[in-house]
Amino acid sequence: METFLIKAAQLVLALALLVIVHEFGHYFFARVFGIRVEKFYLFFNPWFSLVKWKPKPPARRKKNKNGQDKTSWRDTEYGIGWVPLGGYCKIAGMIDESMDKEQMAQPARPDEFRSRPAHQRLLVMVGGVLFNFILACLIYIGIAWYWGDRSIPYENAYAGMDFSEEAHKAGYKDGDIILLADGKPVEAKDRDNVLTVAMAGEVTLRRDGRDTVVRNPDGFAATLEHGFFEYRLPVFVKQVSAGSPAAKAGLQEDDRIIAVDGVPTPSFTELSKELVAKSGKEVPVTVVRDGKEIVLNATPEDGKLGFGLKSHQEIYETEIIKYNFFAAIPKGISDGANQLVTYVKSLKLLFTKSGASQIGGFGAIGSLFPPKWDWRTFWEMAAFLSIILAFMNILPIPALDGGHVLFVLWEIVTRRKPSEKFLERAQICGMFFLLALLLYANGNDIYRFIFK
Repeated sequence: METFLIKAAQLVLALALLVIVHEFGHYFFARVFGIRVEKFYLFFNPWFSLVKWKPKPPARRKKNKNGQDKTSWRDTEYGIGWVPLGGYCKIAGMIDESMDKEQMAQPARPDEFRSRPAHQRLLVMVGGVLFNFILACLIYIGIAWYWGDRSIPYENAYAGMDFSEEAHKAGYKDGDIILLADGKPVEAKDRDNVLTVAMAGEVTLRRDGRDTVVRNPDGFAATLEHGFFEYRLPVFVKQVSAGSPAAKAGLQEDDRIIAVDGVPTPSFTELSKELVAKSGKEVPVTVVRDGKEIVLNATPEDGKLGFGLKSHQEIYETEIIKYNFFAAIPKGISDGANQLVTYVKSLKLLFTKSGASQIGGFGAIGSLFPPKWDWRTFWEMAAFLSIILAFMNILPIPALDGGHVLFVLWEIVTRRKPSEKFLERAQICGMFFLLALLLYANGNDIYRFIFK
């Protein structure tokens, strides 16, 4: 339950940040061009709001160069809704999810969206996408400046990798060390390294001291939900709990456990299975201490011995690259652009049978966050989700920003503005499509939770 709450908190916090920044992008350009913004909400608020604030109108209106009243930030109602599925910025005179037909039936006012030239309306619509991409780059800049790049080169991970069930079927074996993807070196520090390996035709591995090649089957990447390999964790003891079975057996700090009851345990994955199988029984545990093998007798309780593990960074040689503030700027922008390109490339997997079945909703997104709060991982996930939000919103689908952009571009090219009736119908169709997609994605989450 604690793990669920931590992941849920990270998901809600990340989405809240991304939604606010996205909607502020629309709000920013609307205010720049003097377009009235009626509402600015985090989350949706059908029937009631959790928080609502409407500033007092300005005592005296300023005039623009045409002698008309200027719009003000005080014209906007700000609030937080109770349905955490996004947010909205209600711009006067625009056909959007509010479907305010009463307003659209009135004569257009000079401070409304529909009264403005096409180039202004275009910038208002791309503002959310632009701000989400900028946010992602700013986060990557901050990560590079504060933490730098810290990674474990694959060749330094002498115990190799643990692979998923799908990878095992494709020919990968636990303990393999990844070297090349389609003949090119795979760098652990690259953010898209997992996808690079998954989408390669041939992957060169080091197995039992020899190089071997695995050929990924067609559509292999589409069968993977959240990556397919991770570093193996050799069992090095960091600390021993007082009074635990490990303490009673004489286990010490820096010991490495390599076998339980004669069964090799090269990583924690194998060790945990053996301890569960031998729970309640006294068994010989083989450890390496000061370069020598010794055998201790231990009795696991509930599949545990009672000791802390050393982390990957404490075991493997880690590569650290530090950036000063000015060097972090191009690094962050490059990371943002590369992440966008990688995500766009991966979208082709959705158009396969297995890829469509892997589409997930909030459950799938939440599962990407770590079970323990880690700020670096949180910000990396927030940046990645900001990239996704930016790209998905620019798709030319009615009800998304990209749909509005498409109609404005059509108007610029043909010099003919689509009718308001057409835009209303397109908005309704787009909303039904997005609702169906939302139900499908979250339905997949529920199906996987119950049946897998």
